[in-house]
Amino acid sequence: MENSQKKSLSPAEADDKYFYADNDLGASYSKEKTVFKLWAPEADAVRVQLYQSCQDEKPFRKMPMTKSHGVWSKIANGDLDGVYYTYVITYDNIENETIDIYAKSCGVNGVMGLIFDPKSLNPAGWEYTNYVKLLSYTDACVYELHVRDFSIDESGNFCYRGRFLAFVEKGLINSWGDKIGIDHIKELGITHVQLQPIFDYQTVDEADFHRPQYNWGYDPQNFNCPEGSYSTNPFNGKTRVLELKRLIYALHQAGIGVIMDVVYNHTYATADSAFTKIYPKYYYRSWGEHYSNGSGCGNEVATEHLMVRKFIIDSLCYWASEYKIDGFRFDLMGLYDIDTLKLAAVKLREINPNVILYGEGWTGGDSPLDSRHRAMKFNARALPDYAFFSDDFRDTVKGNNFVNKDKGYVNGVSGNEPFFKEIMTGRVPHPQIPNLYKYAWCDHPYQSVNYVEAHDNLTLWDKLFYTNFTDSIETRIKIDKLAAAAVFLAMGIPFIQAGQEFLRSKPFPGGNSFDHNSYNSPDYVNSLKWGRKSEYKDVFDYYKGLIEFRKNHSALRFSNGEKVGENLRFFDNLPQHVVGYGITGDDKLDEILVFFNPGEFPVTLYAFDKYDVYINGKIAGNKPIAEVSGEYTVDALSVIVMGKSLSNE
Repeated sequence: MENSQKKSLSPAEADDKYFYADNDLGASYSKEKTVFKLWAPEADAVRVQLYQSCQDEKPFRKMPMTKSHGVWSKIANGDLDGVYYTYVITYDNIENETIDIYAKSCGVNGVMGLIFDPKSLNPAGWEYTNYVKLLSYTDACVYELHVRDFSIDESGNFCYRGRFLAFVEKGLINSWGDKIGIDHIKELGITHVQLQPIFDYQTVDEADFHRPQYNWGYDPQNFNCPEGSYSTNPFNGKTRVLELKRLIYALHQAGIGVIMDVVYNHTYATADSAFTKIYPKYYYRSWGEHYSNGSGCGNEVATEHLMVRKFIIDSLCYWASEYKIDGFRFDLMGLYDIDTLKLAAVKLREINPNVILYGEGWTGGDSPLDSRHRAMKFNARALPDYAFFSDDFRDTVKGNNFVNKDKGYVNGVSGNEPFFKEIMTGRVPHPQIPNLYKYAWCDHPYQSVNYVEAHDNLTLWDKLFYTNFTDSIETRIKIDKLAAAAVFLAMGIPFIQAGQEFLRSKPFPGGNSFDHNSYNSPDYVNSLKWGRKSEYKDVFDYYKGLIEFRKNHSALRFSNGEKVGENLRFFDNLPQHVVGYGITGDDKLDEILVFFNPGEFPVTLYAFDKYDVYINGKIAGNKPIAEVSGEYTVDALSVIVMGKSLSNE
């Protein structure tokens, strides 16, 4: 199709001549009429086709559209609620039928858009819930979660296994009596759930839920439609909308924000995508006549083109306003141009001043987008509204993410204490780390997302299998806890993957090797095994305690880089491997002392005052568990956190 169409305008010329600023693209529904508008400035002809069902092969009505300033429009009188529609677009006498890229829901497998009123699908009580308040990014504790993983395993006893509605199921326990599901998330204490893609993606057949099939969802098809395989009826486009809103409502009622993982950087299809059928080549970047592939997935979306920028921002604002999404995580954010993201932040903050925005500050390959304009980690200062995943934090703590046996600070590397100090500051300049003025990539710690595990690559527990194979399970658990302590005690935004708190593992059959890229692996690899919570209850309690301590102490959540430099001081002349520092400026403690000991032997230190111990290698929480004065011991493979109360002055 695309080769036969000879587009006369370059994208820049199309933007200059036909940019459309109004916010009415798509199907605008009312009981009296529906107005269809499509931006396709160089199409020869466009018509709307209406279908009673998303399974119908033939439309019951065909309506030619008329063009004005690049926008094709048609008014259809009458109440079309629940009717499905497509566009048929002609270039050089070749017709192609496609879904509307602005469709807000769709039929099975995303082939037809749905006409409906989103407000009519608000669940009971929706008007009384709102965004979760977030004064600073560093107040967030983020929990990455895949909808299907959450509830598909038989150990969960969910009624709605693998569905949006599993999140509304309360009071569930595992076989040992421990809380699971949404009650577990609330018990853990995290503030925000980051849902892996919940928009409509392409490679899972929604028509056959019971056939084993899986995907993370980074294969976008329809950016404004919820994914149908997570609904109880993918053949009814209204069901997925209502059930996703019920999920969000349930989390909001539990005081938990919802962050949406968005993937505007590419589409699964290229030549056959809706974008190409609507306006060939405009929506994608290219090297000459060939599509560029900075995503590593076959194409990359040209975010700098004005109508692409508008589409992305319109989509983000729709999700934020209609679904009350609390934040957005951007996949391969390095493929977005800085100007698009800056404008998106302005528009989103008009909707929700507390919105949290962050993403991957890298690409999946080379891109024609000038590196100066990319939303990369090294350009973080140009994007003060966005945080970036700190891959240097990840690799410093546990070792190179792409080399299974490579070790980091907590699991066996000697001599990288200076690097560990750097990451614990939130990657901001610090007076005790002179080189950091050169290598720090942000000025304020709220721009650093600190993590050691995410959906990509090995889980932390599986990584420790490779790096510490000869160590006992008990020793590896100590190392895991030490890594978790680094995440929650560092300046910046703490981030964990769901199940990390009970040693999530993704083993291949046999259990002696582990899946580092489980994007389409079976449920037995990806699902959360809820029995592990009870099996490793001490690990869960430790993560819970770390979160509790962090949430109760403002000095661990500084958002300003100058405060970090003024209030955090590293101690000199410590034993080998040990990193220690003190923090002042807390709202509850006069001083917080933190010492990490990843070494094989305990170390003895000296306190010149009385301190309460809140965290050690076995227990974490916000209540004192011991008191030290004079000599005290930091056990091998452990952290100790002590505080002196303000009331003791």
